[in-house]
Amino acid sequence: MAEQNEQNKEFWRWKEYSWHDQAIDWQKASVITCGVDVGSVSSQCVIMCDGKLYSLASMRTGANSLNSALKTLDQALAGTGMTKDNIDFTVGTGYGRVNIPFADKAITEISCNARGALFMYGPTVRTILDMGGQDCKVINVDENGKVLSFVMNDKCAAGTGRGLEAFAELLEIPIQELGARSLVAEEPEPLNNTCVVFAKSEAIRLLRSGWSKEKVLAAYCAAMAQRIIALLKRGGIHQDFVITGGIAKNIGIVSRLKKGLGLTALKTAYDTQLAGAIGAALFALSLASGPLNEQRQSKLY
Repeated sequence: MAEQNEQNKEFWRWKEYSWHDQAIDWQKASVITCGVDVGSVSSQCVIMCDGKLYSLASMRTGANSLNSALKTLDQALAGTGMTKDNIDFTVGTGYGRVNIPFADKAITEISCNARGALFMYGPTVRTILDMGGQDCKVINVDENGKVLSFVMNDKCAAGTGRGLEAFAELLEIPIQELGARSLVAEEPEPLNNTCVVFAKSEAIRLLRSGWSKEKVLAAYCAAMAQRIIALLKRGGIHQDFVITGGIAKNIGIVSRLKKGLGLTALKTAYDTQLAGAIGAALFALSLASGPLNEQRQSKLY
């Protein structure tokens, strides 16, 4: 039975969860806003009361962006007594932002990640590395969180969460454990190819030649880190530097980035996957006051 459960295990899947702050009485809030980030891999919903984090949910993105957005919103509302009608303004972001009909406005994930990063890490942030499921972005911002420039990786799963999911399945290691298990005593050479298809083929060859799963994983994480470092250098790195997105939870990638860059990223107590949804909820707060405020805020994105 244990063997059968292991065979059915989805090694690639991050834990889904929801939370709300029971110390906040949402019925006393002047403005309730919502940010929904429908990404390629996961979706997050954040609800704020007067700019304070009240509730949130993080779930897997399904085949339908609308259903994913609704499901994540329902989870964020569960147990709060609040309904969608109590929300004053909602901003959608992420790849599925145009398919969220209950959103009052759609704003790019680049702008929302920038705004969310400053909330999570503080106003000194100047460069954000957002490592998501389908792409990596380097975003440079000013003291107000306005995006000054950004660069993105090419259309390939290498260096993204999709690549890590593929290796989690290949090696049969839960994705939450990949980073720690990649930290081997003797660092191997990075895999020759960061393309997920070819990297998996190379990994299978190395496993058959006697490499341990941990050593293969270390080689892949090293290759990912090299690719991300090249993107950071192309985009420009300014202090303070922070990392958002799901891959920010992978200590194997993050530690190799720190070593390769000679920089230490700021830390946060927030889930790094929430940056886009938090930023969207904050934009919603700015826009909730009406057209005049919307015109003023439009300069930020």
